[in-house]
Amino acid sequence: MIHIALHFAVPLVVAFIFYNQKWRSAALIMILTMIVDVDHLIADPIYDPNRCSIGFHPLHTSIPILFYFLMFLIPLLYKNFSTKTGASSSVRIIHLLGLGLLIHMFLDWTDCLV
Repeated sequence: MIHIALHFAVPLVVAFIFYNQKWRSAALIMILTMIVDVDHLIADPIYDPNRCSIGFHPLHTSIPILFYFLMFLIPLLYKNFSTKTGASSSVRIIHLLGLGLLIHMFLDWTDCLV
């Protein structure tokens, strides 16, 4: 139960600290990344408290996690190399989705250590 609560609390804290002017929308976008757990539905059993999600569920494997990292990183580079004053809203959303997915994977990984 604590693990599930952290999937809500950590994005809220990160959004509040790092995206202070738009923390509500940042938190919502990052929390929406919990949809990645849809891949649990193809597992048998769907929920196993002793199973490590990382490496087991398709969206929790190395290749997707690398993609999530790129989603987080590339918008930062785009913003740095852009001549615009700020990144577009779609680039910001991709960045936040990547961050939310990385937070999600990190929390699932820490669950594997216990």
